[in-house]
Amino acid sequence: MTLPPGQMKALRNLSRKRSGEDVDWINIGDARALTDLGLAERGRAGWMITDVGFDLVQRLDQACD
Repeated sequence: MTLPPGQMKALRNLSRKRSGEDVDWINIGDARALTDLGLAERGRAGWMITDVGFDLVQRLDQACD
């Protein structure tokens, strides 16, 4: 799957957020697009990465190694 740069940045930020790191702000448009793709969701704590989104980031990172 290929994502536009803004969506990829948002997805990586959400991945780091899930790991407990502090992250930059996340563009709402990008986060909504990720939600439409099933890669993120909106909850009480803000935008969160889904398991599918987290797995995608892991696979993309492994492909770059």
